Amino acid sequence: MGFLDKLFGKSKEMENMSNVKLAVIFYSMGGTNYQLAKWAEQGAKEAGAEVKVLKVQELAPESVIERNEAWKATVDATKDVPVATSDDIEWADAIIFSVPTRFGNMPSQMKQFLDIQGGLWASGKTVNKVVSAMTSAQNPHGGQEATLLSLYTSMMHWGAIIATPGYTDQVLFGAGGNPYGTSVTVGQDGKMIEDVEGAVKHQAKRTVTVAEWVKKGNQ
Repeated sequence: MGFLDKLFGKSKEMENMSNVKLAVIFYSMGGTNYQLAKWAEQGAKEAGAEVKVLKVQELAPESVIERNEAWKATVDATKDVPVATSDDIEWADAIIFSVPTRFGNMPSQMKQFLDIQGGLWASGKTVNKVVSAMTSAQNPHGGQEATLLSLYTSMMHWGAIIATPGYTDQVLFGAGGNPYGTSVTVGQDGKMIEDVEGAVKHQAKRTVTVAEWVKKGNQ
């Protein structure tokens, strides 16, 4: 076994996971983060988790969406995806957020969703939720890491446990090697440039693993 295999070899803990409840909550304008959410769902289910894929409420006027073909197509493609609620946060042992970058920050749609969880936060129901996040932008230095950090700042206030991918598997290097969370560059044609499917699934499995540790520790 080589050095990298030893360093990034899959842990035994990933092989036998309990039925962790995972909410994958996304906002997507062009479809990228919806796809990331679906890959996360697949990875988490492979790890034995019970998964809900949820979107946050769209805030943009319909007249604006109608003028953007990609945006309109995404709204149509996700019309049957349930809108995330406080009940979903309370239900989940773990949460994976997936959002595009907006000037180095999360989109207002996701920010509003987090901002209206004050009731859960005040009652201590966000404490020890295991969280992780993914993002996208139109160029490699378009604010991906800053976006993830902005979301994680809110999670610190929640008392959540942040489970980043770090450098825990070789697949992360093929996806750009972002230790904060999977990030992907989207070209002008709307297609992802890096191959991040494996990294997303690994991140989902790692999130479920950490959530299982926390869940067992609280029993």
